[in-house]
Amino acid sequence: MDLHLKNKIIVVSGSAGKQGSIGETIINRIADEGGIPVLIDRNSRGADYASGFQKQGIDSLFVQTDVTDPVEIENAVKKIIEKYGRIDAVINNVGVNDGAGLDATYEQFMDSLKLNVVSYFLVVKYALPYLKESKGNILNIGSKVALTGQGGTSGYAAAKGGVLGLTREWAVDLVQFGIRSNAIIIAESYTPAYEDWIKTLPDGETVLKKINKSIPFESRMTETEEIADTALFIISDRSSHTTGQFVFVDGGYVHLDRALISDVN
Repeated sequence: MDLHLKNKIIVVSGSAGKQGSIGETIINRIADEGGIPVLIDRNSRGADYASGFQKQGIDSLFVQTDVTDPVEIENAVKKIIEKYGRIDAVINNVGVNDGAGLDATYEQFMDSLKLNVVSYFLVVKYALPYLKESKGNILNIGSKVALTGQGGTSGYAAAKGGVLGLTREWAVDLVQFGIRSNAIIIAESYTPAYEDWIKTLPDGETVLKKINKSIPFESRMTETEEIADTALFIISDRSSHTTGQFVFVDGGYVHLDRALISDVN
C-alpha cells in the first residue's frame, strides 16, 4: 500500500537512539516510503543517520537539540523551516523511563516531566503554524505505564499520562484546522535500551522469559518495525479520518484476559 508520504517533511523527536531503537526504526521507515526524515535529538549520532540517508540520495536533516530547552526547540523548528519551508507531520518519540519515583527529589521529578511530556508540548507549539498550513498531523508515542502503572517511576508515569491527555486535547483544539492528533501506546518492545537494562540484572534471561510470557499474542515483545509501520500508517492520509485515538501496539498486553497467559504459551 502506498502511504502517500513521498517528499513529506516528517519531524521525529528522539530519533537518534541506537540502531534498532524505536526512533531510529521510524526514520528508516520514513525514508523507505519516500518521505523526508527530520531528526531532532540531543545525541550527535543523528548527524551520522542524516548523512547516511544523504549518501543514499535521500533528503534528510538533523538538528541537534536538547528537547528540555524551549529555546533550542524553537530554534530547531526555525532551521527546519529555513530548509524546507513546511512541516507535514510531527512524531513525538522522546521517552526515558528514568525511575523518578516517590523517593525522587522535586528537581528529578520535574526533569522527568520536562523530558517526557513538556518536550511534546514544545515541539507541537512551535511546529503548529506550519502544521496549520499543511493540514498536517501529530503522533505521540505513549506507554502502557500511563494506564497500568509500573511502580517506582512516578515522573515517567505522570508524563506519559499527560501525553495521552495532550493527544485528546490537541485533537479537540485542532479539528478546526484539519489537523489530526493520535497516540500509539507501547507495552514491551526489545529496544537497545531494554536490552541494556536486562543486562544489568543478575537473572536477566529469567526476567526476559517471564516478560515475554506475560504478552498474550505470541508470547513475545513488540518489534520496533511493527511500531514504526503503525506510526507511518497513522500519519498517512490512509488514516485520514482517525483522530484523538490511542492505538495499542502491544500484543494485547493491556486489554486481553490474563487467562490467556499460561505455561502452554
